[in-house]
Amino acid sequence: MRLTTKGRFAVTAMIDLALRQGNGPVTLSAISERQEISLSYLEQLFGKLRRHQIVESVRGPGGGYNLARKAGDVSVADIIIAVDEPLDATQCGGKENCHSVTHPGGTRCMTHDLWSTLNEKMVEYLDSVSLQDLVDQQHQKEQKQPEHRNLGTEQSVVVMHRPHAAV
Repeated sequence: MRLTTKGRFAVTAMIDLALRQGNGPVTLSAISERQEISLSYLEQLFGKLRRHQIVESVRGPGGGYNLARKAGDVSVADIIIAVDEPLDATQCGGKENCHSVTHPGGTRCMTHDLWSTLNEKMVEYLDSVSLQDLVDQQHQKEQKQPEHRNLGTEQSVVVMHRPHAAV
């Protein structure tokens, strides 16, 4: 299961917006340019975020978007759920008909509880991370950046492998 671009872009755009909250409304075109996200895609995402009262729009010259709540009161789960991002590792969408998703009478697979628990843990974790946490992390990275400018790129993905038992 992977988080799609919809969820990733929504969180990225919200961090960008939150970082600039003290400077008045932020335009989607500015976010689009800085984050290299299609303007029309951002318009769709921000329409959903506005309907969920996570952002508010300001019309007219100097208009754009502001956070509708404090960054500390917005969780990553709020953002992802607002843009209709499915957070479901089950094959059946939680309907417990894993062996026959096209037929309502299908039976549960043996791993249904495992994937269902993973869903709960994902939502629990994403609900525990606020937009303010991500803004603070970004500020910390920006403060450290001049020291590490010539050290190359950092690896941001951790890949875990377990050694296979000898046969």
